[in-house]
Amino acid sequence: VQLQASGGGVVQAGGSLRLSCAASGSGFRINNMNWHRQAPGKQRELVASTTSSRGTNYADSVKGRFTISRDYGKNTVYLQMDSLKPEDTAVYICEADWFADVRGTPEVGRTWGQGTLVTVSS
Repeated sequence: VQLQASGGGVVQAGGSLRLSCAASGSGFRINNMNWHRQAPGKQRELVASTTSSRGTNYADSVKGRFTISRDYGKNTVYLQMDSLKPEDTAVYICEADWFADVRGTPEVGRTWGQGTLVTVSS
């Protein structure tokens, strides 16, 4: 499984950005697809998650401002970020938890994308 993220950039406070992350490969099924972020000097933080049963969860810091969505047919997850604040500045990293059947042997794994930088100016 490989992940390719896109959509980062520079935006003024109060603005919006939309991130995308597409999974590629064959023979796998994705369970959770998540967005994390890591700001300079800070620990990685789980921002939003979506499950195979179409549930979603958000960090308190982004509730009401960010919306995670997923195209299950395309194995793609999106993060719509509105009302951005300077403290949202970080590298945003997508992550997928997956399952595969490798010649009759079940295999589970976690793949991380390469990260995309979001900079919010005040």
